[in-house]
Amino acid sequence: QVQLVESGGGSVQAGGSLTLSCKATGYTSDHYCMAWFRQTPGKQREGVAAIDHTGRSRSATYAPFVRGRFTITKDNAQNSLTLRLSSLEPEDTAIYYCAADGLRRFCSSLLSKADFAYWGQGTQVTVS
Repeated sequence: QVQLVESGGGSVQAGGSLTLSCKATGYTSDHYCMAWFRQTPGKQREGVAAIDHTGRSRSATYAPFVRGRFTITKDNAQNSLTLRLSSLEPEDTAIYYCAADGLRRFCSSLLSKADFAYWGQGTQVTVS
């Protein structure tokens, strides 16, 4: 059974930084694309960043609103996914979710939530 457990959320002032982590169990991260999504009340869950099965930095894809402020990394040896958030803005306030694909090795630049079969419970990020 696949489980994704996020950690690292919290409250931070605008301009600050946070690092989110996701630990996968029952899953082989070096086989598939993994990603981060976020959601605020009343809005659709949106893709933030994704990285392919290799975990190579050049394979990462980001939503336009990231604007170079976030970095996704994957440690296949640890079956873990990380999202480094910097230059945070109040508009980044959301619940952030770790997501794992069960079919695809490479990630679509569309960052569609329909591509991901497995989800974590989410971690809250609040920027004031």
